[in-house]
Amino acid sequence: MSVFALAFMQRALIAALLSGFMSPAVGTYIVQRKLSLLGDGLGHVAIAGVGLALLTGWAPTPVAIVICVVGAVSIELLRQSGRAPADVGLAILFYGGLATGVLLAGISGQGTGVLSQYLFGSLTTVSMSDVALVAVMAAIVIILSLGLSPQLFAVCADEEFARSQGLPVRALEICIVVMASVTVAVSMRTVGLLLVSALMVVPVAAANNLVTGFYRSMFTAIGIGVVVSFIGVTGSYYWNTASGATIVVSAIAVFALSWPVGSLLNRRRLARSQRIPDPETARDNAAEVAAHRPVDPSELVGEDGNHPRIQHGDHVDYLHGNHRHAPHGDHFDEH
Repeated sequence: MSVFALAFMQRALIAALLSGFMSPAVGTYIVQRKLSLLGDGLGHVAIAGVGLALLTGWAPTPVAIVICVVGAVSIELLRQSGRAPADVGLAILFYGGLATGVLLAGISGQGTGVLSQYLFGSLTTVSMSDVALVAVMAAIVIILSLGLSPQLFAVCADEEFARSQGLPVRALEICIVVMASVTVAVSMRTVGLLLVSALMVVPVAAANNLVTGFYRSMFTAIGIGVVVSFIGVTGSYYWNTASGATIVVSAIAVFALSWPVGSLLNRRRLARSQRIPDPETARDNAAEVAAHRPVDPSELVGEDGNHPRIQHGDHVDYLHGNHRHAPHGDHFDEH
């Protein structure tokens, strides 16, 4: 029987492919803002959400989404107010979220062992309700990340310029961290909370090695994310490994291959740009060469000197074919 005939593998594959699509889409902005470790911090906050869900008996994924969003927005507002730099905020997310999650899991009586399936991903724990929630959240994240891409890119590239253009910088920055929070929380079943950050960052880094330009990089990263998610989920079934670890190792392998391939592509792009001159420059060069080409004096004066002569300052120009030519050493230049 094919692996894709198994119901739990179908659910896991759908959830993983959706995560592989939206994680690099959001990760493009995260990398652009130089906040590559934001996903790690959010993953630790989501652990607190899982611990709270274990304590209360609620569904873990919705609780993790809410806790993640609240924590991320709080830290972003704290950073924007200037009361704490970005690295301090990330440290608070790291340690506070992990400690709270472990504490709540212990109080619930289920121990910390149950957290492992959320930390590294587990194929068998993906339910139909999880798939439905991932699909809805992924659709929202993808629509926002692609629909607001000009504004989000402007904020990530140059915050002051975006503000001078009248963009709502604070709201857009909060939008980025909220999308990252949702991505982390809904990916915990397949990728795992401790590894989902790699799916947000590594495909983007590989894409940056291969292509140039914001949109080309984003869509290349999305393609890489989808491919490694497929490889990771199917590979984890056959190799009996954690799905998150297999996905991330596959992504790192693609990143390693992107170095030599990217270098080769860059050399080809450079060679092509050197072979194909700029059209404006080519026209200017052609005009300059034509204006200074050597002309046989016999073409202008002739044996009988029948070309009209026109006084031009301190010298004489000869009219030939509606063009003026002046003596210059042993040849004539066109004026």
